Amino acid sequence: MDRFRDDEQRREINKAKQSVLNRSMTVHNAANPIEFPEKPVYFYPSPPSIERNGSVKKLHTSSLGNSFKGTVKKLCSLFESRSKPSNLQPHSPTKPTKSFNSENSRVSSFSELGIKFPGTEDCVVIYFTSLRGIRRTFEDCYTARMILKSFRVKIDERDISMDSAYKKELQNVLGEKNVTLPQVFIKGKYIGGAEVIKQLNEVGELAKLLRGLPLRPLGYTCEGCGDMRFLPCSNCDGSKKYFDEDEGQLRRCPECNENGLVRCPLCCS
Repeated sequence: MDRFRDDEQRREINKAKQSVLNRSMTVHNAANPIEFPEKPVYFYPSPPSIERNGSVKKLHTSSLGNSFKGTVKKLCSLFESRSKPSNLQPHSPTKPTKSFNSENSRVSSFSELGIKFPGTEDCVVIYFTSLRGIRRTFEDCYTARMILKSFRVKIDERDISMDSAYKKELQNVLGEKNVTLPQVFIKGKYIGGAEVIKQLNEVGELAKLLRGLPLRPLGYTCEGCGDMRFLPCSNCDGSKKYFDEDEGQLRRCPECNENGLVRCPLCCS
């Protein structure tokens, strides 16, 4: 009986396996394919329903496209005409420039000016400003001072921002009201501004003009003012006023300038 039952179970298992195998064969059999709804597949170029090339072509072929092309050509021609230098240039009157080609022309260019500063034959005098209000003027003054100091000669520095009397003095010497800074005098003769000093230094003529002047010791600094050229007035202590005991009232100090300063007696004597 047990054997009979086992045989029946085996037969049922085999039937189940065969039914499953038959089902899988029917699914993958080419004779009975599974039908799925087909979806449209679009490839490049796109179908006519969503094609946009026609609108772009219409833009280029339309009057709007032609006007756009004309505008671009006009802009290109405008920039090309600006970049090319024009052959016709207006002739502007040129100012006579000082010649630095030969030694005779260099010396004569300064002697022809005929401006002399008596009492300064043994030093260099430079009028400048230490204020930074105008950047170009300050840079020119600084450059001229550094070039002259590199030769270690005796320099009388006159800062018009520290004493307005220097400005009036320079105007009287040059005979002009509107003067530019810096202005340099060498051995009592007028030389010029920063551009002249730079050009003379580049061609080697500045050293010849400074030859014979007394030299300062290397690393020398004035012990009185620290090379500032000015000191507070000892009469009024820089207040610009003093008390007159005879009249019993305050008076303007006659020894200092408008800033309450006096020239250093050690380096500016």
